[in-house]
Amino acid sequence: MNKRTVYTDSTEKTHELGECLGRNVSANMVFLMEGDLGAGKTTLTQGIARGLGIKRNVTSPTFTILKIYHGRLTLYHIDGYRLEGVHQDLGFEELLDDDGLTVIEWAQYLEDLVPEEYLKICIRLLENDIREFTLEAVGSRYEELLEVLP
Repeated sequence: MNKRTVYTDSTEKTHELGECLGRNVSANMVFLMEGDLGAGKTTLTQGIARGLGIKRNVTSPTFTILKIYHGRLTLYHIDGYRLEGVHQDLGFEELLDDDGLTVIEWAQYLEDLVPEEYLKICIRLLENDIREFTLEAVGSRYEELLEVLP
């Protein structure tokens, strides 16, 4: 396993971090995001989408649970917040086997979906709007991804 910690102090810097990730992802990757409400999960995902060449406005999928965006790779944006304790087949497994990138916010509520390899992103909001991103790579493809981060 490999970890990196990155700090941002603005929405634009968070977008830049996400954009770097989005430019460098490859097909069939999974990002698991954890963090309090307002920590920056969707903001980071907006940057990832930009890095994938997605032009649509990316918003939180909290009420729809899943949003799909098309760019260089398809982005599957899942929000597990309202799925805590739900034990039914929602068809998400098929997305993980697709050639896109799956980003799961509140991934701790969808532990059954977690593949063997992934990038876990824990976000903490610190003082003065500084955000701490701890990125933990599980698998060699994800370790390589961490190497390109600023």
